[in-house]
Amino acid sequence: MIKAVMVINTQGKPRLAKFFEYLPLEKQQELIRNVFGVLCSRPENVSNFVEAESIFGPDSRLVYKHFATLYVIFVFDSSENELAMLDLIQVLVETLDRCFKNVCELDIVFNYSKIHTILDDIICGGQVLETRSTEIMRAVEEISKLEAAPNAITLIPKSSSGWLSR
Repeated sequence: MIKAVMVINTQGKPRLAKFFEYLPLEKQQELIRNVFGVLCSRPENVSNFVEAESIFGPDSRLVYKHFATLYVIFVFDSSENELAMLDLIQVLVETLDRCFKNVCELDIVFNYSKIHTILDDIICGGQVLETRSTEIMRAVEEISKLEAAPNAITLIPKSSSGWLSR
């Protein structure tokens, strides 16, 4: 089972953190700090696989990939294959690249809900749902079409004047 997905910049600021087990916010922040501490101290020429038992408890592993100014990190238990998790990171990044045309840190910051939609299409409740980037993009495009439709139901009005006229 996947325990967490994180995207952290090289300065240690979390840009995306999704935990699939309940943890209090303080514990999540502590774990993010500990993961960044481990990753920034590792040389570039070592394996992308890390035993994470000291951070996340027994039977925990961590796999990461460093892209430009971002670390993409998956934390999982022994029921998942390390190479499959590394491939899943690649699927996530390829999908983000397709969605944002060469994704960067700002895309993640300013398109938070779209990133979570993509992640929810890939992983649900810690289980991998989809590994094909084309299928994930198709689902994201369908959601975008529904949101853009003139008769789309939204919980938040598009303007404050629309809210006041109700």
